[in-house]
Amino acid sequence: MFQQSLYLSQNNHTLHIRNINTSTNGIPVLMFHGSIENGKIFYTESGKGFACYLAEQGFDVYVVDFRGRGASTPVINGDSNFGQHETIVQDIPALIEYVYGLTKQPMHVVCHSWGGVLFGSALARFPALLPHIRAQVCFGTKRRVTVWNMERFLKVSLVWSLFTPLVTKRTGYLNAVKFGIGSDNETHQSILESLDWIKSSKWIDPIDNFDYGQAAKEIEWPQSWHITGVKDFALGHAQDVKLFINESCKHAARFSNLSKKAGYKVDYDHINILTHPDAPKDHFPEIVDWLKQH
Repeated sequence: MFQQSLYLSQNNHTLHIRNINTSTNGIPVLMFHGSIENGKIFYTESGKGFACYLAEQGFDVYVVDFRGRGASTPVINGDSNFGQHETIVQDIPALIEYVYGLTKQPMHVVCHSWGGVLFGSALARFPALLPHIRAQVCFGTKRRVTVWNMERFLKVSLVWSLFTPLVTKRTGYLNAVKFGIGSDNETHQSILESLDWIKSSKWIDPIDNFDYGQAAKEIEWPQSWHITGVKDFALGHAQDVKLFINESCKHAARFSNLSKKAGYKVDYDHINILTHPDAPKDHFPEIVDWLKQH
């Protein structure tokens, strides 16, 4: 298996893309991570993870570190003044065009958590990108959080909605590793923008009022598979994943909630749906077969 780091320069920052493959002739797959994480949710340098599994199956994989995360530079710090708006409007379109320019063929897109919301927003806003996309797979992707349980109270209401805005207002950014709540930093602006969407039934950009909800109804979405785990109680609960399907790609979507009861080896949660050692023998092969059909 071959791995290399690629870099896309964008004005005053550089985006890191990890290219993983066993053949450069494979169908490209572009992967987007979620909040307070980076591309390592999909791969390790030793060859583990869903990105490496896809590469072993012949796909040409490109794993993104969003602006300031992972090996993208400069790293997020107290002076970082960008939010998810810049990711949607600038970075994701540039990344899609970059991979298309390298491979000269349409790509699959795989997202984890909030990465699926950012990617979906970019597609709705820039329908010219659609011919570059074959299909999308989203793990635990929700825009709104409407479910109520103890995990939602702790992780969303207490930590994300109350603790992180207070901390980042003072420091300018969230050091998620320091506080033990994630694997990478997040800007104050990104947190504020995400909170606006988590709480609202309206999918509208808080920066320029672009109506993503309306735009989503006017495009023909690529075939989509939204997957979550039965033990994902708050960050990608089935109820909220279905809400996002209904406001985006409902006519082109398949939905799965992975559990032992449904025939899988594990009752999966928000993270181990990608990292569990049983995943390559469980749902990963099913996803590969689905991707190959599209």
